[in-house]
Amino acid sequence: MSLRKTIAVVASAAALSVGLIGTAEAAPRVITYNSSGAAEFVAAVDAGANVWNTQLPNTLNLRKVTGPAHVTIVADNGWPRAQTTSLGRGRIWMGRLAVNEGHDTIRIAAHELGHILGLPDRRTGLCTDLMSGASAGTSCKNPNPNAAEKAQVVRNFGRTVTVKAETFQDAA
Repeated sequence: MSLRKTIAVVASAAALSVGLIGTAEAAPRVITYNSSGAAEFVAAVDAGANVWNTQLPNTLNLRKVTGPAHVTIVADNGWPRAQTTSLGRGRIWMGRLAVNEGHDTIRIAAHELGHILGLPDRRTGLCTDLMSGASAGTSCKNPNPNAAEKAQVVRNFGRTVTVKAETFQDAA
């Protein structure tokens, strides 16, 4: 290596190490969702997506679209559930049974999106745990993931993760 190239490499390394120049951060991962089939739950789905976007702005961008999407969200008369096909992809059913029992629609949407983001159910019964789902009871209105849930999603999207195709049936 020539002296000129050596000096350039050393100068660049020094500038990076003292913060004179920065490294590029990866852009947030865009995951599209189509909630046109979510009937009366469209606003709740949008709010649930916004929870994740607000909580992890450097990791995720859940973006609503009207055409083909990574995630399709529909309403039905069953219990809420999510079916993943891979990380960031799948189908969500906003089931009316849980809503009729009194569960919060935004929490349901954020919880089901959590499955799409690679999180499993954890029936802890704690309202502070988004992935505790219905086990937290109908009085729980908290749609926010806790620190551990957020950290897991950051890990999931910060590296290559294989998420097996699975259906999460969120029964009471």
